[in-house]
Amino acid sequence: MAEPLLEVKGLTKHFTVRRGLFGKEKVIRAVDGVNLTVYPGETVGLVGESGCGKTTTGRCILRLMEPTGGEILFQGRDIRRLKGAELRKLRRDMQIVFQDPFASLNPRKTVGQILEDPLIVHGIGTAAERRRMVEEMIEIVGIGRQQLDRFPHEFSGGQRQRIGIARALILRPKLIVADEPVSALDVSIQAQILNLMQDLQKAFSLTYLFISHDLSVVRHLCDRVAVMYLGKVVEVADKKRLYEQPAHPYTQALLSAVPVPDPNRQAQRIILEGELPSPADPPSGCAFHPRCRWCLDVCRTSAPAWKKCADGHWVYCHLQEGRQARREHAGDRRD
Repeated sequence: MAEPLLEVKGLTKHFTVRRGLFGKEKVIRAVDGVNLTVYPGETVGLVGESGCGKTTTGRCILRLMEPTGGEILFQGRDIRRLKGAELRKLRRDMQIVFQDPFASLNPRKTVGQILEDPLIVHGIGTAAERRRMVEEMIEIVGIGRQQLDRFPHEFSGGQRQRIGIARALILRPKLIVADEPVSALDVSIQAQILNLMQDLQKAFSLTYLFISHDLSVVRHLCDRVAVMYLGKVVEVADKKRLYEQPAHPYTQALLSAVPVPDPNRQAQRIILEGELPSPADPPSGCAFHPRCRWCLDVCRTSAPAWKKCADGHWVYCHLQEGRQARREHAGDRRD
């Protein structure tokens, strides 16, 4: 197997907040010990409820936010140790596509200037060479070069996201973190952008970390999926296995909410009880236990360890000694 392009080990990001002038400080554990591996050429989906820490994880990996702890290894180098010119050089290989295609583009600059800026920052080419590279890239993403002198507000949402993708690609990166890149777009436009991303992945040998809450989109685009809950990755598996044999109760509940495009088939919806706990005051033991229908006594007191269900399928749950354990527990509850 190829060496990982990206390895994240025990990544944490904590924020300190204070209520009122004399209030007590609280630590919000936005990301709390994330482990993740991404191999060259693959697309790894990172999914979960709003507020689970997906976006913060992506930004910490790129060091747009400074992590509190853990290791981020890119091609074997711990990028948390890099500073100044070394970190700037690394940014050529790691780029991001933001969720909001309007807020992420400078409204005072033309599209041509927005795409040329990364080349100027990294000292790439002459003015004429940069202009040629910008014209080539804007056409690759499906926008005519004659529109380079227009401003972001003159484009539709889908076109603006194409411009955001072009800006991320202009430096020919190896890894792109796509932070919910289609969630703000119409469904028909979403399909166009997803197909464009797949075509670009093949053309430029890209690796994606695709952050999303839309499990249908993740199933279409990703090779492997990591599920996050309250700052932790609770399950990682190949896409096919995760969707057909989800092991964690939280993953099962998420998948049960995906609409089934068949009027004759009745989906069995799993309703989670209670609200998502606060990362400022996470539950003891397994963080999911207050909402888990299979909760055991050990879940309330002891944090689970990673358990291997199959090759490449890992889950963070006490119940995963096998499917039989869940069935027996369900029988006990019915009795």
